[in-house]
Amino acid sequence: MSPSRLPGSRERDWENGSNASSPASVPEYTGPRLYKEPSAKSNKFIIHNALSHCCLAGKVNEPQKNRILEEIEKSKANHFLILFRDSSCQFRALYTLSGETEELSRLAGYGPRTVTPAMVEGIYKYNSDRKRFTQIPAKTMSMSVDAFTIQGHLWQSKKPTTPKKGSGTPK
Repeated sequence: MSPSRLPGSRERDWENGSNASSPASVPEYTGPRLYKEPSAKSNKFIIHNALSHCCLAGKVNEPQKNRILEEIEKSKANHFLILFRDSSCQFRALYTLSGETEELSRLAGYGPRTVTPAMVEGIYKYNSDRKRFTQIPAKTMSMSVDAFTIQGHLWQSKKPTTPKKGSGTPK
């Protein structure tokens, strides 16, 4: 409520040309609710925006992005975290944070099934204005964290495999 709308205020209401003397003289808005109050308990919308505008933006990433967003909608979790390959912020997986155990569980993507706080190397926050992630100087996971990286040695390196040949040559 602005000061001109408070009871007892005798300022002129320029919108409708009358003196606003009571809240009753201001009609109550009954139209559709345009602003949705962000939930302090969930970062679902932040992660949705980060995936759509930053991590998996573009037509080429659309199938993967849609699969991940579907998993988010199905999940009953409130807090989601993105796993990056390294500081270049390349998307690898989506995790959910368990508040009781501080353990992260993989929801979708490629990475360890569970991540403990000791495995975390870097912590990031999504800046929705700039549509990018910035590293934050924190060491512990909290509800304000949107993404993380794990230590390099935890990534499994894929060894090139060649098909095994039989003991003899076909005749």
